[in-house]
Amino acid sequence: MSEQESELLTKAELAVRARRSLGLMSTSQKNAALQAISGALIRRMDEIIIANDADMEAARRDDVQDYILDRLLLTPERVEDIASAVLEVVELPDPVGETIESRTVESGIIVDRRRVPLGLIGIIFESRPNVTVDISALCLKSGNCVILRGGKEAINSNKVLYDIVHSASVSEGMPVGWVQLIESTDRGVVGEMLSLRSHIDVVIPRGGKGLVSYVADNSRIPILETGYGVCHTYVHANADFEKASNIVINAKVRRPSICNALDSLLIDRSIAEAFLPDLARKLDRAGVELRVGTECSRIIGDGVAVLDLRDGDLDTEWNALRMAITLVDGLDEAIEHIQDHGSGHSEAIVTEDKLVGAIFLDEVDAAAVYLNASTQFTDGGEFGLGAEIGISTQKLHARGPMGLREMTTYKWVITGDGHVRA
Repeated sequence: MSEQESELLTKAELAVRARRSLGLMSTSQKNAALQAISGALIRRMDEIIIANDADMEAARRDDVQDYILDRLLLTPERVEDIASAVLEVVELPDPVGETIESRTVESGIIVDRRRVPLGLIGIIFESRPNVTVDISALCLKSGNCVILRGGKEAINSNKVLYDIVHSASVSEGMPVGWVQLIESTDRGVVGEMLSLRSHIDVVIPRGGKGLVSYVADNSRIPILETGYGVCHTYVHANADFEKASNIVINAKVRRPSICNALDSLLIDRSIAEAFLPDLARKLDRAGVELRVGTECSRIIGDGVAVLDLRDGDLDTEWNALRMAITLVDGLDEAIEHIQDHGSGHSEAIVTEDKLVGAIFLDEVDAAAVYLNASTQFTDGGEFGLGAEIGISTQKLHARGPMGLREMTTYKWVITGDGHVRA
């Protein structure tokens, strides 16, 4: 057995042993542990920043892309935000033990459907150290043990954050080992995790297309995909230009590195001459690089520098101030384009035509579809769900923002009084 296999198996066994105890913890006990974690994050902030500085320095030496550096960076303000997010989980309703439905059937037995934790969750994520805390808090509140395997770029940050989460929660009575961090940066450990069906109940990948595809193709364990986003906004012929411009700029510029940021803009050809030049100038002033075809380039004119649209650009999640622009002839072509090139994450239409908007919302197959709003709203907090594990682009067992309830399954609980079946 290799060193990384030994680490994984040892930590998985510790987590399995903690699973029953964690599932029995009361809401007040779990909330006390979460409050302790939040406080410890603030008290140990200097340790977190020093560890993150080491990760950032190493990432810069390795010429890591800017959007990854942005995700990797922890500042005092960001650590405070992480600590606040943990306290937000305290305020969320505890889903564990909730009776979803109850009925007395013809035989007289009482049949309940009750929420229970998923069990032991394996989280494979890339260079976002905040995930170490965010995921742990959600798993704790939903009664799930968790094994974390983060990207090598964040290893120093993740070690400190894991230690804070584990030690603070155990001090409040949570079972030792309920959360584990795989410290090996050997990529082979990911494959080993995906084969550990005897211990891990579900795997959740959090990252780009490459990671999600690898996990989906190689896992022997059920997975919950938190998908990458190739997100579109379609500006229909009957759009309000000012409204459309504001939505497009927000969807692209507010936070370009997140999965719900706009990647590809579709514009009805009939309004392109009137709408596109002014929008292109605004995007250019915001620092957005535009990838366009010959027709769009001609319409935009000489005042804005553009790049030629290349093969693959329409299927790219940019995670940067970069976007593709394409002209379409009407609603049907826009929907076909989205279905051909979208990832099933977040898709939007801007139009004042209510019928067209309704058709778009009905026919576009994505986790979140928008009428006259920015795709950057795809977020558990913005949807009123509180914190989230990620955005699921699959259809089973959850779709869209995955909050606490999506971190549970259910079991049937049957009560009788000497009942036997005829």
